[in-house]
Amino acid sequence: MEKRERIRHFRELVVYRRGFQGAMEIFFVSKAWPSEEKYSLTDQIRRCSRSVCANLREAWAKRRYAAHFVSKFVEKGFSRRRLSNGFAG
Repeated sequence: MEKRERIRHFRELVVYRRGFQGAMEIFFVSKAWPSEEKYSLTDQIRRCSRSVCANLREAWAKRRYAAHFVSKFVEKGFSRRRLSNGFAG
């Protein structure tokens, strides 16, 4: 059985690293979008991609409060369900 190391910082979380990598990819891809989209679609998708890591950081900071930590993931699960049901604007 392999021994697991204790995670000491949110940046060590695999999900955080993947979220950060995704946000960077979105940033570089969106640089090529038309300039007239700068303040609407481009800004919105960049802020959205950064919010993934921000929510993980916040949940990590409050991880000692188990109910709050779990609630962050439940919130995001609700958003994912709402989008998959076609309720997105």
